[in-house]
Parts: sequence; C-alpha cells; structure tokens
Amino acid sequence: MSESAKKYTIAVIPGDGIGKEVTPWAQKALEKAAEGVAEFDYENFDLG
Repeated sequence: MSESAKKYTIAVIPGDGIGKEVTPWAQKALEKAAEGVAEFDYENFDLG
C-alpha cells in the first residue's frame, strides 16, 4: 500500500444462498480494482 492510500473497514454480510459463494469473489475484485489506492479490512458478520 502506498502512503497516500486510504484504509477502509467493510462489513461483510454474505447471508445465505448465493451470497456465500459470491462474496469472496467480490472482495477479490475490490482488492484488485483498488490496488495502490486503498486498503480494506473486512469484518465478517453472520446473517440468514
């Protein structure tokens, strides 16, 4: 992470059904899109 990159905390609530399958891929896409610009910490919560 560069010094100018911002750090964000994101709540991850995959729920049930397709959410548990899609959520990890969405996180990977977000990480790739924000490379060098932002860093993310994920807090996982159960729902459903």
